[in-house]
Amino acid sequence: MFKTIVVPIDLADVAVAKPALDAAIELARVSDGELRLVTVRSLMPVTYMEYVPADFDATAKAEAETELKALAGSLAMPKNKVSTVVRVGSVYGEVLEEAKASGADLIVVGSHRPSMATYLIGSNAGTIVRHATCSVLVVR
Repeated sequence: MFKTIVVPIDLADVAVAKPALDAAIELARVSDGELRLVTVRSLMPVTYMEYVPADFDATAKAEAETELKALAGSLAMPKNKVSTVVRVGSVYGEVLEEAKASGADLIVVGSHRPSMATYLIGSNAGTIVRHATCSVLVVR
């Protein structure tokens, strides 16, 4: 069924990803698939670069990798069936690129309850649904 399942994780709000992770784990189990956890860091605006240490990006990426690997290690999945990646850029763009690069056949994404802002300008989950080339499951 689904061999490679990409699950975007917002490390600042892991609770939103919890239901999506649970669904992805179950889908991976029944289809003997693998999970690919991805977190996306935003680009630092150039105007702020002079106010942060020179190694800020590398340090922040290393911290994100550590957090994501810890989360992956806590899942009830065989370790060889879970991988992680930290990407930098726009959330939906990088999730879609990771799905393409990893050959994913499913993206399982958690979503907040819709608010007026997401009805007017859209959300990351909505954009992923509209532009993905593979199936997408949105878990609330």
